[in-house]
Amino acid sequence: MDQYFVDLHIHIGRTFSGKPVKITAAKSLTLTNILQTARFPKGLDIVGVIDCHSPEVIVEMKQLCEEGRLMEMEEGGFRFENEVTLLPGIEMEVLDESCSGPIHLLAFFPGFEQLEDFSSWLSKRVTNPQLSTQRVYEKAVNIQEKVKLLGGLFIPAHVFTPFKSLYGKGVKQSLTEVLNPELIDGIELGLSSNTIMADQIGELHRYTFVTNSDAHSLPKMAREYQLMTLEGPTFSAVKKALTGVDGNKIDENYGLNPFLGKYYRTACTRCLTLKEGDTCLTCGSEKFTKGVSERISELADEGIQNPLERPPYTHQVPLDFIPGLGAKTMDKLYSHFGTEMNILHRVSEDELKKVVNSELAGLIVKARAGELQLKQGGGGRYGKVAK
Repeated sequence: MDQYFVDLHIHIGRTFSGKPVKITAAKSLTLTNILQTARFPKGLDIVGVIDCHSPEVIVEMKQLCEEGRLMEMEEGGFRFENEVTLLPGIEMEVLDESCSGPIHLLAFFPGFEQLEDFSSWLSKRVTNPQLSTQRVYEKAVNIQEKVKLLGGLFIPAHVFTPFKSLYGKGVKQSLTEVLNPELIDGIELGLSSNTIMADQIGELHRYTFVTNSDAHSLPKMAREYQLMTLEGPTFSAVKKALTGVDGNKIDENYGLNPFLGKYYRTACTRCLTLKEGDTCLTCGSEKFTKGVSERISELADEGIQNPLERPPYTHQVPLDFIPGLGAKTMDKLYSHFGTEMNILHRVSEDELKKVVNSELAGLIVKARAGELQLKQGGGGRYGKVAK
């Protein structure tokens, strides 16, 4: 058994030929660039790459296999240059008659056979199978059943965000309004919540929580991730970790302090001022985007006891949030310490001080432990590290 850093939600912006996949994502987010960036400078061991259903992405995967750079593994997943594991996935937007609003759902598959089967099935239920996060014209439960029939993993995405999520839009009170609770492998928390917040909802106690970046650019990879103990860097082992089978498990979740998330607090829809009354104190608008903290308060069960066996949730501030840590300084840190995971987890403060000034080294150490002073985000604007 070994430990692995895992980020299971990274989008593809463009195919190798330049065709758009996730239109709002960076053009540099090609499959190959993601896998190379996961290795260096991020230092991730396993990545779940969303949008692998797109036909030209499947072509790129096969080309990498033909070149000997990517290998399909017997236990599921693909090994890139024997250093990074790819778990091919897809994010779908679903609105069926059971939903109050659109919800985003994640699915992952062990190999080409299952991925291509699902891609073909999906192409008959979307307008454009080339693009990411397309509206799927199918009941959510039927999607669950198809994913499980193919041996895939099914995870509702960023479940509390106010737009296009399970609790943010899809249901009034319970996930059972939309989904079969028996066919869920995990719950993705999103950037504006954490374990303690989510565990106020009793029906979530049975599920493992995952923390992922939802990256729309290469630098945003690994802004949230988890450390897993696995029998190997494979699809099968990750699947077991979500239920704690055979010693496979999540050891620790690393995520933004919810204060840094874009939707932590309710804020004015027009100018993003945090809500303090019935009308916006800045522009007078009466329209607000409900924050994750407020939505969870609505859903919370009274007198609920939190589960005792959750992995620790560390409020870790990403390096690019730290004031004064620019590109040149990051390059200097990479040249000395190799990867972001090394900088955040393995390098001592004394070693950092040999490369950067004492003040910046202290900020990095505080960022690891979530000890920086923060300004709350909301309404679509990220929180900030207070200077």
